[in-house]
Amino acid sequence: MGRVSGKLALVTGAAQGLGAAHAALLAREGARVLLTDINGEGAAAQAEAINAELGAGTAFAMRHDVTSESDWDAAIAMAADKLGGLSVLVNNAGVGVRGDIETCTLEEWHRGFAINVDSVFLGCQKALPLLKDNQPGSIINISSIAGLIASHTMPGYNASKAAVWMLTKSVALYCAKRGWDIRCNSVHPTFVDTPILDGISKNAGIEKDVVMAKLARQIPLGRVGEPIDIAQGVLYLASEESRFMTGAELKLDGGISAM
Repeated sequence: MGRVSGKLALVTGAAQGLGAAHAALLAREGARVLLTDINGEGAAAQAEAINAELGAGTAFAMRHDVTSESDWDAAIAMAADKLGGLSVLVNNAGVGVRGDIETCTLEEWHRGFAINVDSVFLGCQKALPLLKDNQPGSIINISSIAGLIASHTMPGYNASKAAVWMLTKSVALYCAKRGWDIRCNSVHPTFVDTPILDGISKNAGIEKDVVMAKLARQIPLGRVGEPIDIAQGVLYLASEESRFMTGAELKLDGGISAM
């Protein structure tokens, strides 16, 4: 317990799925957290649950469009006001991008890059002043194994998550070159049981258990990941246990990238 005691964390896309799991685990391990999401009510509900478990003032929430520069300014201001600063940023918000190279529309391509990449750029840029004032700091960007391994069916998702991977390295080197104790690493999950899989199932017109079984067969460990599997990696990167790790990628993929 207390692996991130005293840390001040902002987690985007925290109304459900991975973001909610990251925020809850960080709070349980001693951090105070600001949960943001385009679904402000969902983020507020998650924050209320954390406060009910761990005490008032542990978690806060706000509606946050991560593609909006002004919304990022507001989120950073709220972190300064409610948390008293920021030492951990988890750029978690993201979406799937539908379509192969022939069917993916330019609109879908742009939307995917806005949510998956622009948000990470803005988050890193806007958070740095607070992170510099609260060193040691850690930026954790949620990419995907799809940012390292391509598929013929999802060029938009592959490209956007690969961009997060390389952006992470650039930010890590920038901070290191300036002598700041601010790490920046990316996390690369494979299939995880989140609402994104519900959407895949619905769009394909296939029962979710059938989709889960099909995905599990592609993973050497034989199962789809759970949000806690990824949250444990985020906890490690947020803690000082990872103090010598920056510009790196943490693969949480059940062995799929080893094949």
